[in-house]
Amino acid sequence: MPTKEATETILMVKDVIIKFFVEYGFKLFGGMVILIIGILVARWIGKLVLRQLSKKDMEPPVRMLIVRMIKLVIIAFTLVLVLEKVGVAIAPLVAGIGVAGIGIGLAMQGVLGNVVAGLTIIFTKPFRVGEYIELLSMNGRVTTIELFSTTLVHSDRSRIVIPNRKIVGEILRNYGTIRQLNLSVGVAYGTNVTEAIAMVNDVLASNPRVLKNMEPAVGTSALGDSGVSISIQPWVSVPDYGSAAAEINLAVLERFRAARIEIPFPQREVRLVNIAAA
Repeated sequence: MPTKEATETILMVKDVIIKFFVEYGFKLFGGMVILIIGILVARWIGKLVLRQLSKKDMEPPVRMLIVRMIKLVIIAFTLVLVLEKVGVAIAPLVAGIGVAGIGIGLAMQGVLGNVVAGLTIIFTKPFRVGEYIELLSMNGRVTTIELFSTTLVHSDRSRIVIPNRKIVGEILRNYGTIRQLNLSVGVAYGTNVTEAIAMVNDVLASNPRVLKNMEPAVGTSALGDSGVSISIQPWVSVPDYGSAAAEINLAVLERFRAARIEIPFPQREVRLVNIAAA
């Protein structure tokens, strides 16, 4: 059997709970309704803005940044309305958030530096998604540009994630969406070099990966000790860079073999003098 003191405590707790729900129940319910409506409105406006921005010539990261900022503003305004509906004083809360924001900003200088650098990259556009860049001894095709980092994909399909503050202010080489191969093949000095160059041009013309609107550079590049070097520099798309080089080398080798064009290799002639005396 519960004692009289326990019964009084239970009744007191019950009265407090009833009083709380009577006084704040409708406020909490109204705040939850406002919050749900605010989230739904933020999503709807975000989709509407994204649909309108997709019609404009704008980088995907810029579109996503604008949409996220609009959503955050709507949700922040909704939270202010919810707090005011519940009865929380807004002015002291805003002051406290400001003081806390200063401390957080000092503690997260590196993160904020990445954000500022990300905004600089997004709006100045030193490179775009899909372009091939080289910086900080790293190279690869840009796949994503975000506020904190930029992601590259190397030819071996490995991902390179670079913090944005490491990019801004560094020397950057942007290849764009096309690259020029730098191949070379040697032929013997007795070869008809003009005929060999014509064969190389035929190989490039028949390769589907070689861009036809960009004239390749093919010609004699060096006169070596054992042969003549022919430089082969066609233009290809960034994704075809590795495959095109392998295909062109194989095709040139087969054409030269079929035409009996000798591809020289280094040789040394050794003569022994005074063998009998030795």
